[in-house]
Amino acid sequence: MSADKFLLIRNYDLWAHLTDEEYEELDLIHNFIEARKGEYIYFEKEFLGKLFFLKDGFIRIGYIDENGNEVIREILQKGEVFGQFTLSRNSLNGEFAQAYRSNVSLCAFEIGDFEKLLARKPEIAIHYSRQIGQKLRNTENRILDLLHKDVRSRLLSYIYQLVLQNGYNGIDPSFSIDNFLTHDDIARLIGSSRQSVTTLIAGFEKEGLLIFTRQLIVVPDVKRIIKALNVS
Repeated sequence: MSADKFLLIRNYDLWAHLTDEEYEELDLIHNFIEARKGEYIYFEKEFLGKLFFLKDGFIRIGYIDENGNEVIREILQKGEVFGQFTLSRNSLNGEFAQAYRSNVSLCAFEIGDFEKLLARKPEIAIHYSRQIGQKLRNTENRILDLLHKDVRSRLLSYIYQLVLQNGYNGIDPSFSIDNFLTHDDIARLIGSSRQSVTTLIAGFEKEGLLIFTRQLIVVPDVKRIIKALNVS
């Protein structure tokens, strides 16, 4: 097996406890996938029974609505899992996954093989359940935001969730994230228009709540975001 690929995936907490033999059993060298920017990793029926781990790059997850329009559910960063992450073989519900903004590297596992691994390695099962639990909570929070919050509050909430997902320690006054999002991306994700998001971001910058460039998203004072959202 390639030592480089072995080390690249082992850097993530989910895989840190695997032995060399278990890596070999997962057959990672034959399950690594490279996809070019814009290429679709799957539509629903193409990869039934597969779980994917994003090693590098970004993935757009979405579906085609009844009018033929793309609806984007989320944009994933490296280290995240996608596909049939509930380990149910019929859970994709028409979704697609697409390489976004750049080429991507990922690996794919048969659900049956992954389930066997979880049964043998409880520490991996714990890491996996935490990651999936957080993923489901994020989805639930976004749905609640769409139902109960105005666009300004939804945007602030999304920025705060980005801060948390990217490792904010709860102590530092400010936090920055490498920017992988356009105004249009954010608008789609929070159920708004690009123009509204652009106007709100400009307003946040004037208020000192946010600095948004092509390279970075900077929150100068995270506590101000928390206070604006009344997050305990």
